[in-house]
Amino acid sequence: MTTDTGDTVASAWFGSNFTRLHPLLQSLHRHGGRLRGPVEVSFGRGLAGATGRRIARRLGIPPEAGTHQLEVTISHHDGLLHWDRRFDQGQRFPSTFLPLGHWPDGCWIEQTAAIALRLQVDVVDGGWYWRCIGAQRGRWRLPRWLLPRSEAFKRVEGGHYRFSVSFALPLLGEVLRYGGLLLAVTD
Repeated sequence: MTTDTGDTVASAWFGSNFTRLHPLLQSLHRHGGRLRGPVEVSFGRGLAGATGRRIARRLGIPPEAGTHQLEVTISHHDGLLHWDRRFDQGQRFPSTFLPLGHWPDGCWIEQTAAIALRLQVDVVDGGWYWRCIGAQRGRWRLPRWLLPRSEAFKRVEGGHYRFSVSFALPLLGEVLRYGGLLLAVTD
């Protein structure tokens, strides 16, 4: 859904800096869309892997390493950015992003399950890179030392959308990673 000015939640949040994003990312965040393609899912070893698989199950990510099909639907309505993920034609896993302030100092609150992440955005070579700056579970803020290190981005490579998401925990290191090249679909 767009505002009276024709902006979506994402384009309004970026304001005049929206043009810093690659034109395909601008289109995706102005009109919404659906992306599909293969992604590689991997886990850490030992306790890190077991932890990563537990997190994966909670986030709707297959708990088996290897190649999986991912479909992501992006839309804007009710003042939120919506990302609905679905792996291997399985259950849909929704995330909502609430914008606060404006780029570059503002942030988004991603709500998935019981944890809310506070995310800032860096624009690098037209790509959208998330940076976690806080989290809370219910009313309780999680201490920074307890927060997972995450790397998450979307950028355009040769007309495809490159997605990558990884999580690392203190003492365990990387526990979960998935990423791949997705294509826009119209069916």
